[in-house]
Parts: sequence; C-alpha cells; structure tokens
Amino acid sequence: MHGNAPFSGPETTTADLSGDQRRALRTSIAQIASLTREFLPDEYVVGSEISSGSSGVQVTVAVRPPAGNPVSAGFTPEFEDLADDDLIPTEDREEVARGLAASAALQVKHALGDDVPETAR
Repeated sequence: MHGNAPFSGPETTTADLSGDQRRALRTSIAQIASLTREFLPDEYVVGSEISSGSSGVQVTVAVRPPAGNPVSAGFTPEFEDLADDDLIPTEDREEVARGLAASAALQVKHALGDDVPETAR
C-alpha cells in the first residue's frame, strides 16, 4: 500500500498556491457567484469556496434555492497551463453561472410541481 494509497504522491493544496494565484482564484469564483446572483431573484442564496482534496485545489460554487435541493458546480483549475490572472477563463465562468442558475430554477419548479397558478396567458 505504499504507492497506491489515495493520499500518496504530489498534491497541490491551497497552501501551495502563490498569493497571486489565490487572489485570482478568489476573484474568479466571486465573479461566478456574482453573475449567478444576477440571473436569480434575491430568494436564492449563492456561495463559493476554495478547498483542497486528493486531486488538488477544488473550487465550488453553490446555490440554495428557496424550495428544492441545493445545486453546486465544482471543478479543479489547471495552474500549469494558464496565467495567474486567467485561472478560470471568462467563458467558463459565464457557462457555470448560467448552468447553476438554470439548475436552481429547475429545482424550484420540481419542488413546487403543478401547484403554481398561471399568472398570464
């Protein structure tokens, strides 16, 4: 069990991030959360976090809708291939925000079912 343990080998932790990488990552996920909030009414709660796991640094943005289950998007940024200011490309940020907002709205629809009266024809 020397080389095949899930915790063996090199691992990137949040402590291994440079100050510039940490700031860029926080800025990127804050932008995702902010854009997600723009797509949704105020009743939805949006949050984000940076953590480290067995596969390295993990970024998670989550939405708690007013009804239904929470939804989240988690991914691992690639630090070697990108400049510090572009850890999460703009098009990826927009795609994640749209996807989270749509998923959260769908959770509310599923939770309410057909009990919602029509407001217009």
